[in-house]
Amino acid sequence: MAHSTASQVVIEPWGEGDLDLLRRVNAPEMTEHLGGPESEEKVLDRHRRYLALDEPGSGAMFRVVALPEGEAVGTIGYWEREWRGETVYETGWSILPEFGGRGLATAAGRLVIERARAQRRHRFLHAYPSVDHPASNAICRRLGFTLLGACDFEYPPGRPMRCNDWRLEL
Repeated sequence: MAHSTASQVVIEPWGEGDLDLLRRVNAPEMTEHLGGPESEEKVLDRHRRYLALDEPGSGAMFRVVALPEGEAVGTIGYWEREWRGETVYETGWSILPEFGGRGLATAAGRLVIERARAQRRHRFLHAYPSVDHPASNAICRRLGFTLLGACDFEYPPGRPMRCNDWRLEL
């Protein structure tokens, strides 16, 4: 287990037993900036993808565990994507509302940055929060990402979304 400097959280590899956590972060209040909750079929598919995301260097998903409680409070990960002609890492996170405001996403983000940097595989880590999601944009700022500007995404596929493109040099 990797500890943050503040020892607020650990990140643990995504496992078979994390499906319930994934269902909890799929709630309407958690997905309002992502096009709303996914169907059960899509949640099961996402769980399978998270379990498969463990090829060395290609990325990984984690459950975020708050300390000292030892309770799973959200998800975070990084994965490869093609972006503007190069392969980069993308990161994303989701912290349950009852644990918000404690800096847990930022602490977990620091741990994911360390993991991605240790891979020595890609130069950049990007995050693409909705332009309308002040908390996630603030986390990017606190983690030292540089705002490159707004961009258009389709997420989920078929739904246009306006995002900020944040980039961190690894």
